[in-house]
Amino acid sequence: MLATDLTVAAVVFHDGKYLIVEEKATGRIVFNQPGGHIEAGESPEQAVIREVREETGCEVRCDDLIGVYLWIHPQTRQQFLRIMYVAEFLDCDESLPLDTPIVRRHWLTRDEIEQRRLKLRSPAVLRCVQDFEAGRRESDALFAGLLPLTKHVDRVMARADLV
Repeated sequence: MLATDLTVAAVVFHDGKYLIVEEKATGRIVFNQPGGHIEAGESPEQAVIREVREETGCEVRCDDLIGVYLWIHPQTRQQFLRIMYVAEFLDCDESLPLDTPIVRRHWLTRDEIEQRRLKLRSPAVLRCVQDFEAGRRESDALFAGLLPLTKHVDRVMARADLV
């Protein structure tokens, strides 16, 4: 059985557009929210802030938890567990180098994201935008007693929405 890939990501909405990264993944170019893995000693919120900075050069403040999402890749059956936050845009330094798999950052409307549906890294990208716009927010108590999350993936997964 494949291990579950635990990631964090952010919906960053500013001036009517979403911060999206164009990245190389699984041999193709895809669109995704900025995010990545939690490093040792980091909280999920700290990981979101670091990943957004590394992938986009933008500074954000991590706000509310939108939810936890599970996507299972239809061909490989790999499981991706995504913890999604709202992050408030603060500033962006466009001179900073972006992480190696990142091709570029984009500010896209929801319609522009939907037009790229077949090029999204997973269906979770659009689902998280939809849940953000619907006002979905979860309590941080969702993770009470589960830190570090990397040691409790099975318990976090039990709280996830299947995408």
